[in-house]
Amino acid sequence: MRASDLFLRCLEAEGVEYVFGVPGEENADLLMSMRESSVRFVPTHHEAGAAFMADVYGRLTGQPGVCLSTLGPGAANLVTGVANANMDNSPVVAITGQGATTRLHKESHQAMNVVNMFSPITKWTTSLRDETTIPEVLRKAFKLAVAEKPGATHVELPEDIAKHEVESAPIVPPEKVRRPVPDEKSIEAALDLIARAERPVLLVGQGCVRTRVSRQLQRFVETTGIYAGMTFMGKGALSDRHERSLYAVGLGSRDYVTEVFEAADLVIAVGYDMVEWPPARWNIGRTKRLLHIDFDPAEVDDAYRPTVEIVGDVAATLWAINEGLTDEHHYEDVHLHRRVRESLTEEITEAGQSAEAETGDFPMKPQRILAELRAEMDDEDILISDVGAHKMWIARHYPTYSPNTCIISNGFCSMGIAVPGGVSAALVEPERRVVALSGDGGFMMNMAELATATRLGVAPVNVVWEDNDYGLISWKQEVEFGHHFGTEFTTPDLVAVSQGLGCHARRIESADEFRPALKEAFDRRDKPSVIVVPVDYRENVKLTKRLGQLIAR
Repeated sequence: MRASDLFLRCLEAEGVEYVFGVPGEENADLLMSMRESSVRFVPTHHEAGAAFMADVYGRLTGQPGVCLSTLGPGAANLVTGVANANMDNSPVVAITGQGATTRLHKESHQAMNVVNMFSPITKWTTSLRDETTIPEVLRKAFKLAVAEKPGATHVELPEDIAKHEVESAPIVPPEKVRRPVPDEKSIEAALDLIARAERPVLLVGQGCVRTRVSRQLQRFVETTGIYAGMTFMGKGALSDRHERSLYAVGLGSRDYVTEVFEAADLVIAVGYDMVEWPPARWNIGRTKRLLHIDFDPAEVDDAYRPTVEIVGDVAATLWAINEGLTDEHHYEDVHLHRRVRESLTEEITEAGQSAEAETGDFPMKPQRILAELRAEMDDEDILISDVGAHKMWIARHYPTYSPNTCIISNGFCSMGIAVPGGVSAALVEPERRVVALSGDGGFMMNMAELATATRLGVAPVNVVWEDNDYGLISWKQEVEFGHHFGTEFTTPDLVAVSQGLGCHARRIESADEFRPALKEAFDRRDKPSVIVVPVDYRENVKLTKRLGQLIAR
């Protein structure tokens, strides 16, 4: 068979469902091999959109999302989405075409060193130079992509290698690989540390957004009574309905939950990654004992010096700790922790009540938009947040009740993920409602992928907060400088543009139109929807000022 056929058979052996990408001359052989395959090629309108689709696919399924580009500019366009997946720990395999190996030693059309370009943004990258190595290379790419912590890998297939004849077969992946479990002494040290603490608190990161981990985490919380704050990417690991949930942590400004971490003498960091909330923000003066539980050793940081460090499967670690818990590890309700939860719950509840009572506020306040959205979304429905000011509001005002149902990019933190991510989520989870929430700036970065959604016949609902501004940057400039500059732009008629891309679209003209518009959009299963909502971002600076004064005691 041709090498491209073998390549495709390897993708089939890995269970690949979709390849998101843009066709080109140098990946044509692989595309021809895909014609009669069970692997479905999804043409996108930009390579970044393809990479973001693969990213969200990986987050939702736990299996690598696959994206494809040609050489040169196509490969360069993949970079942002691939880097985003890698820093957000989403399993992705990126495939790029390349010119023939006979011209790569010299200056030639569109040729560049793609492997070097992908090296700092992936766990592993390579270029195929021998068709007989295809089974090993692809098995390694997929194995490393899902290995904890997950991330992106990259394989380059030069066009002449793709045409070579080869006699070989895929390496079928093993059904399951067992991860290392903690040793007995580490568990004993952790149990001793927890028993000696007076004001412990859990810091729950993205590594807990797995079903087995979430189950053991809840058991730990219910047995010990220790409260838990979730990072933006850890939302839902413990349901925000749980009486020991402290909702989300990680806002740049001080919040109620900051008091809990300031007062804590032990922080139990589980599945936590420093990109989610830098330790210097919550371990000022390095006064706290730290229990590190993760798949990887702790990153070296002056403010993060674990007293006990347990490296291994997180679910297995929590299970082993749970098995060793006794009465001396149980904590009665701590007044400060309880008051912080009550304060946050009261604020979120009041926002929901205001949503029903204050029909006149327009443009709409962020709190009300999210209260009404939460009321319409079931526990298992999926919200994908783009990056912008709305991300902060979602983290704080969108309670999450199940793992992986609120997807926030907070590692690489790239704008433009929500629209293509919504397409991918709707493709993977057709029975669940999917909302992609963007600012108008992030929405316009990848809005062409609405046409992809229309072509695929999937129906994500895109909610666009419109303010004609890069709102998060304005917010930060206002806080630091007292004014903003260079952030404003003119938003086009997004309804007309969205309709031109095949969507059902409308613009909200009064606050009481929003919830009916959501209901209408959810009822339409034949095409994607776009709801443009003018937003009152004066609330941003008001929140910053109020956060600095919050006291829960």
